[in-house]
Amino acid sequence: MVDLEIQALALEREGLLVEVGRLAGGCGYTLLRQRLVQDPHGILLSMVVRGSWFRKRALRRALEACDRLVSFELAPIGEGEPRPHFAATNTSVSHYVPPPAPPPEVAEEAGGPEVTASAPEAAAPIEAAPEASPPEPFEDFLPIRPRGPAQAPAPVEPAPVPFVEVPVLEADAAAVERALATLEHDYPRIVPRLLALDRAVADGARESSLQLAGQRVGAWLFARDYALDTGLTLEAALAAIGAPALHAFAEVDLQDGRLHVRHSPLCAEEGHSGCSFFSGFLEGLLAPAIAPGGLSIFPVCCRSCGAGECVLAVSE
Repeated sequence: MVDLEIQALALEREGLLVEVGRLAGGCGYTLLRQRLVQDPHGILLSMVVRGSWFRKRALRRALEACDRLVSFELAPIGEGEPRPHFAATNTSVSHYVPPPAPPPEVAEEAGGPEVTASAPEAAAPIEAAPEASPPEPFEDFLPIRPRGPAQAPAPVEPAPVPFVEVPVLEADAAAVERALATLEHDYPRIVPRLLALDRAVADGARESSLQLAGQRVGAWLFARDYALDTGLTLEAALAAIGAPALHAFAEVDLQDGRLHVRHSPLCAEEGHSGCSFFSGFLEGLLAPAIAPGGLSIFPVCCRSCGAGECVLAVSE
């Protein structure tokens, strides 16, 4: 498995995350995080996905065929400083100061008589040259036009927000333990504790901590209510366990193997997705119930990124 970063430039924002997410999901990649930023060049997309290295060529071909992308780059995630977006506007200011102009050269008059002094004499006083009058303003030579009412100055657009990639950190297990300390008494009214966990951990550990909390809540709920429901197919487990359990947090609809989560209380802020909790919740809840095999959950779109609802694609 390898983590790849898709950096792309597009002209329109609406539906961009959904379309690129579907392309990555169709190539077998799972979304880890994504971000959209407005830039003078257009819309800057950064999406980190995880999947097989051998599917990288197929993903590149799919991105090349996407008409909405002006250009893109596909590269593995490296350690150290985050990679800046290749299409972001350079906001650095040059501090170059040009050198002073050279002094004017004094030209000698040609054809003047050569004078030789035999003895030092008192120099004759040199009269100061008359001071040149300042040039008349250029406006005086323009035709006078009647002035209309003063126009309001054009609004100044705010400087674009610089694109900063937040480093990915491991889940804060201690913070997750504190948030779920009274799970048996609080469930299903645990959304306030999840929102507090979201604010308590570092930005880079936010999604991983929410996913860990979801895994533990899902595993606890399976052991409490569904321990006898084992050996199910994925379709049966989604219909009998997954969708009913998610109703404790939001309105959920199951369509063609995809869970549509409407009005998610964890995805209200712009660009601040909480779908990682739902992904972890389904992993902990469904993995013990289905027949042996891997479980892949891909967030197709999220309410916090401009979509009308959150959609989770679940496959084996």
